[in-house]
Amino acid sequence: MTLNAEVEALRKVPLFRKIDTAKLRLLAFISDRVTVRAGEDLCRQGESGDSAFIVLDGEADVLVETDQGLRKVAGVATNDIVGEIAILCDVPRTATIRATTEMAILSINKDNFLKLLKEFPDIALEVMRVLAARLERTTRDLADLRSATGGN
Repeated sequence: MTLNAEVEALRKVPLFRKIDTAKLRLLAFISDRVTVRAGEDLCRQGESGDSAFIVLDGEADVLVETDQGLRKVAGVATNDIVGEIAILCDVPRTATIRATTEMAILSINKDNFLKLLKEFPDIALEVMRVLAARLERTTRDLADLRSATGGN
């Protein structure tokens, strides 16, 4: 995939929709293009996080370790970004991301991702919006689960 094609793919990612072409070109340039085969893990729960992943093509399951083993809690697909929590918060990976199809991803390392956020506040604002939406969805799901199980 050419740099221009990667820029066009990034433009389809909701997080980067409002970002100008020059910034997207920089993001594509500082990222590594990686192919992941079905069944392979992009990252594993508990690992230290050194990269965020932008899904250009393909799908994966988001799995968390429970008392009953790995459990799917979400899915990711083309135009999603994953793995950013670990590099933003300096915490271990909160989930395992396992490809269910062959995937084309851009991997951006922690230092470059943080520099990008620092230099371009509009990208940082979009990251905050995405994370806030995920937190709201998780909170709603937890409330629904508690309600369904009679929990407090």
